[in-house]
Amino acid sequence: MSTLAVYAANVAAIALLVFALYVPRHGRRDLVVAYLGVNIGVMAVASALLDSAVGAGLGLGLFGVLSIIRLRSEELAQHEVAYYFSALALGLLSGLAVGPVWLPVALMGLIVAAMWVGDNPRLLPRHRRRVVVLDRAYDDEHDVVRVLQERLGAPVLGITVAKVDHVNDSTTVEVRYRAPEPRPDDLAPQGARSEQAVLAS
Repeated sequence: MSTLAVYAANVAAIALLVFALYVPRHGRRDLVVAYLGVNIGVMAVASALLDSAVGAGLGLGLFGVLSIIRLRSEELAQHEVAYYFSALALGLLSGLAVGPVWLPVALMGLIVAAMWVGDNPRLLPRHRRRVVVLDRAYDDEHDVVRVLQERLGAPVLGITVAKVDHVNDSTTVEVRYRAPEPRPDDLAPQGARSEQAVLAS
């Protein structure tokens, strides 16, 4: 009965992770299938191997193999990688559950809670990351920061210069910056903006 309770907790946890967190915030259908399939598949295989002498080792090896295969097949965003590993971890926790029922269930709850907090759109809402190609070759990073701040109109938090091309006179840089506060005009509905424009004219 305790094993069934852990399995049920895993199904509830992956359903929350996918349909209450991932879908409303990101909504890629192909990854929904991947998260559900990986979670249930890992739980099933880990449960089948639990009674074998090398069950835990094989379960962790499966974790590593699936990670390598999945992550090499397509470039994923960092938040998608986090959801993917969370789905894997939930499946392993339920499939290899030993001891009191509350421990794996509590750990599943901790994973879902961490993802809810970490991927919450209200957490650092103005922080952005972008890859920018500048139309000049800059060797001095201070010049890169200055130009980016002028073009973005926002404070630059950090940069990583990926490529300086002196032949084609360009610089490719990953920039992390804080977006400016939206102006009241940007927050107004489209109709209200039009009326304001008419009044202003």
